[in-house]
Amino acid sequence: MFEHKARPEWVAVEEFLSDVVVHPDGALQRAVQSAVDAGMPPIEVTPNAGKLLKLLVMSSGARRVLEIGTLAGFSTIWMAQGLPDDGRLVTCEYLTKHAEVARANVDAAGLGHKVEIRIGAALDTLAALEAEGGAPFDFVFIDADKENNPKYLDWAVRLGRPGTSIVMDNVVWEGAVLDPSMDEVNAPGILSALKLMGEDARLDATVIQTVGSKGWDGFALAVVR
Repeated sequence: MFEHKARPEWVAVEEFLSDVVVHPDGALQRAVQSAVDAGMPPIEVTPNAGKLLKLLVMSSGARRVLEIGTLAGFSTIWMAQGLPDDGRLVTCEYLTKHAEVARANVDAAGLGHKVEIRIGAALDTLAALEAEGGAPFDFVFIDADKENNPKYLDWAVRLGRPGTSIVMDNVVWEGAVLDPSMDEVNAPGILSALKLMGEDARLDATVIQTVGSKGWDGFALAVVR
């Protein structure tokens, strides 16, 4: 796995902000612990990033959210908390084990009625969602295998509408976007997705660099034109 390096002061500030401002509730804390107990990799979003997702869902007025990459459901819970009670979140998870842990966490958070977890390759799930002809998604969060980021981004546009917000996590990757040889598995897909965001006439986008417990990274925010 590609190594992300965090400096102690970055982690300390992140923990301070989480305690003083973010206030993740018990359901979110249990979701993180459940991932540890299940032997999952510790790659869920940080609490301050999760809270940002919730606030973006709320401020955009989203009623339908699509998530690509569920893991233990930490980001899923944050976004579902930002939805109205009759809102709907569809999340794509490749591994059955991860989906089972996420389902338990979402239900324990009292959000099961808002969340549908679809198991299998995300590209197959996305194609199925298009074939079903449901209403467009208002908000999309992409945080899965980086090799397929360009394809996920294209699907996000196709399954969205003008005004749909798209957030893609992990787009700086310790600066590997400037030197993809640092991680030949993940960096090329990240870089291709960034170039697509900058060139695709369907999108208007920006990127924010971040530092914290996940090292030097960042996220992209795009809006469908």
